[in-house]
Amino acid sequence: QVQLVESGGGSVQDGGSLRLSCAASGYTSSTYCMGWFRQAPGKEREVVATIDTDGSTSYADSVKGRFTISQDNAKNTLYLQMNSLKPEDTAMYYCAADPATPFGCLVVVGLVGRGQGTQVTVSS
Repeated sequence: QVQLVESGGGSVQDGGSLRLSCAASGYTSSTYCMGWFRQAPGKEREVVATIDTDGSTSYADSVKGRFTISQDNAKNTLYLQMNSLKPEDTAMYYCAADPATPFGCLVVVGLVGRGQGTQVTVSS
């Protein structure tokens, strides 16, 4: 059974840092597109970052230069290092696994698996 479990969320002040983790079980995460998306109340879902099977990464413009997605294949764990956090980063963060394609990570919705979410709150 595919399972993704996030951890590392919390409350920080403007300018602070957090590192989210997403432990995968039931499959090898390096064979899928892995990503993070976030959902805040009253806002549209936003794909924050993705990492493809070849290690290539992509980021939303809103987090470029501040967030870093990475993967430890030995631990089957996905990470999201978040620096210089802003109040507008406040949201529930989810990790997701989706099928890889020859054209990169086209969707980040959790077709293979999705975590339960971890809350990130940034106060000014």
